[in-house]
Amino acid sequence: MPPAAHVLRLCWRNTVPEGSDLKLRGRIAVVDDDAMFRESLGLNLGESGFEVMEFNGGRPFLDWLGAGNGVDAILLDWRMPGMDGLAVLRSLRERGIRVPVIFLTALSDDIYEEAALRFGAVDFIEKSRSLAIILQRLRLITEGAKPNATGAAAPGTGPTLKRGKLELKTDIARAFYDNKPVDLTVTEFNIVCALAAAIDADVSYRQIYDLARGADFVAGQGEEGYRVNVRSFIKRIRQKFRTVHPEFNGIANYPGFGYRWVDPE
Repeated sequence: MPPAAHVLRLCWRNTVPEGSDLKLRGRIAVVDDDAMFRESLGLNLGESGFEVMEFNGGRPFLDWLGAGNGVDAILLDWRMPGMDGLAVLRSLRERGIRVPVIFLTALSDDIYEEAALRFGAVDFIEKSRSLAIILQRLRLITEGAKPNATGAAAPGTGPTLKRGKLELKTDIARAFYDNKPVDLTVTEFNIVCALAAAIDADVSYRQIYDLARGADFVAGQGEEGYRVNVRSFIKRIRQKFRTVHPEFNGIANYPGFGYRWVDPE
């Protein structure tokens, strides 16, 4: 018999009352070896209209997916016995499974976040963040168009923001530049939206940081320590745009204040 940490614990949670106007928002997998955390999060997500599937490790979750099951999004812990979250993510992508993955972890160092995003996670959230933040990220993912058989999102019919070569489909949180998809995380997408929506105006370091971490969240050393984090976000966003358009120069820095979206000449 396999070790207890590897035994599948599968639980369906959906507490939407019969006759309620609250519709099912999506099917979420919570993969975490902390039983109390899974239970608490599962109950909260269920009360918010999500169907929740719980797993106490990466191996049973991958086996469950391999049996033909599926979900709309995955909330994944990093530190788990036997197979850590990053290994689970890499296995998903190697199998061609493109379901959005959000790391929900106690780890906070940038090195972990960068590794998660590099291997295809759409977001990285500390467990200490409020439920409202987690729900906001999930809704951006699950309330848009569902992925088709190839893993690409179906064409959106909701609002679209255009700035020159930039096109943002806000209903599915997808960005395109010069008609090519840009692989942004939800947080990165929100930052680009804020920059593009500010016509002939700058967006401050603090405003950008609040989009990523929530209003009044404190990070870094000193009163302005969060600026280092903002520069890292912008650097990563620029790199992703340059992957699809090497001459990209659409985000200008105004030292001491923030950034501005600049349309090409």
